[in-house]
Amino acid sequence: MVITQPIAGQENRRDRRIALAILTVINFLNYIDRYVVASVFEPIKRELHFSDVELGWVLSAFMIAYAVTSPVFGRLGDLFTRKYLIAAGVGLWSCATAGAGLARSFWQMFVPRAFVGIGEATYATLAPAVIADYYEPKRRGRALAIFYAAIPAGSALGFVLGGQLAHHFGWRVAFFAVGLPGLLFALMTLTIREPARGASEGTTVRPGAAPTLLATYRMLWANVTYVFVTMGFIAYTFAMGGLVGWMPAFLERYDGMTTVRANDVFGTLTVAAGIVGTLAGGFLGDYLLRYTKNAYLWLSGLSLLAGAPITVLALASREPTIFLPAIFVAEFCLFLNTGPLNAVVVGCVAAEIRATAMAVNILFIHALGDALSPPIIGALSDHFGLFRASMVAPAMMLVSGGVLLYAIRFQTTTATTART
Repeated sequence: MVITQPIAGQENRRDRRIALAILTVINFLNYIDRYVVASVFEPIKRELHFSDVELGWVLSAFMIAYAVTSPVFGRLGDLFTRKYLIAAGVGLWSCATAGAGLARSFWQMFVPRAFVGIGEATYATLAPAVIADYYEPKRRGRALAIFYAAIPAGSALGFVLGGQLAHHFGWRVAFFAVGLPGLLFALMTLTIREPARGASEGTTVRPGAAPTLLATYRMLWANVTYVFVTMGFIAYTFAMGGLVGWMPAFLERYDGMTTVRANDVFGTLTVAAGIVGTLAGGFLGDYLLRYTKNAYLWLSGLSLLAGAPITVLALASREPTIFLPAIFVAEFCLFLNTGPLNAVVVGCVAAEIRATAMAVNILFIHALGDALSPPIIGALSDHFGLFRASMVAPAMMLVSGGVLLYAIRFQTTTATTART
C-alpha cells in the first residue's frame, strides 16, 4: 500500500491547483454524460416508444447504480490510493455513455446507463475527499464551489450538445460524442499527486487507518449534524433531479418550444444560474464563517425556502418575460447550496472516514432523491399531466430548507480522529 506524505509550500499549492483543475474538468464531463439522456427524451420517446415513466427510469438507472455502489467505493477510497480508483471509474462511465447510443429497447438503454452510475460512483465519492485533504477548512468552501461549479456547466452543455447533436445527426450520435472524451481524462487522473488524509488539518492518516466498516457506520449515525444535513440533502436532491430531468420536456409541452430550442434555453439558464449560484454559495459561505460557524446551513436553508415560491412561479407562467427570469432565480437558489452543503458533510467527520461519509451521503441523497423524482414525476404526469406533477419539486425545496435550518441546533466542528 502506498503511504502518501503531506506536501508543503509552493509545491503543495501547485499540486493542489493541478489536482483541483483536473478533478473539476472531470466533474464537468461527468455532468455532460449524466444529463445528455434528458436532453433527448422526446426523440427517444418518438423512436423507441417509451412512456414517460420509462423515460424517468432511464434517467434513474444511473442514479440507482450510482447510489447503491457508492458505499463500496467510499470504503475502498478510505483504504487504498484514491486516484487509481478514480481513473478506473472515469474510464468505465465514458465507455458506458457511448454504449447507450446503441440501444434498441428499454433494457438496452437502462443497463448502460446503470454502468455510467457505477463508474461515476468511484469519482463522486473520492474527489471531494481529495480536495478536502488539500484545502484547509477556511478555504474549503470556495475550493468545493469551484469543483461543483462544473455541475451546472456540464449539465447545461449536456442539454445543449444533446439537443444540437440530436437535431443534426440523431440522438445516438449525442451519446457517442460526449462519452468517449472522458477516456483521456481518466489517464490524466494518474498524474495527480495525492495528499495525505487529514493534511489540510495538520494531521497525517495512513491509508487503511480507518476504523472497521461497522464502527464507521456507527460513527456516522451518531453524528447528528451529518444525519440531519443528509436528510435535508435528500429533499434538495429530489427537487433538483425532478426539475432538471423534466424541464426541457416541460418547455416543449407547455411553452411550444422545439427540442433544440428547449434544450438551448434551459441549458443557457442552467449554466448561468448554476455557475453564479455555486460560486456565490462557496465564497459567501466562507465569508460568513467569520461571523457564525453555522454560515453554510443558514445560507442553504434560507435560499431553499426563498426559491420554492419562485419555482412555482416559473412553472405556472406561460409568459417568457416571467418564466425565463423565474427559472434563472429558482436555479440560482438551488445551486447556491452545492458548495456549502458538501463542505458541511466533509467537515463534520474525521479525515480517515471522509470518503465513506461522502459515499453514504451519496447513497441516501440519490437513492431517495433524484433516483426517485424523475420516475415519480413521470408516473404522476401520465395520470395528472406534467404541470401538476412538477409541483412536487418546490414542495421538497420547502422540506429541505426547514430540515437544514433545524440542523443548525446540532452542528459540530470537524472531527480529526476516529475511534474504533
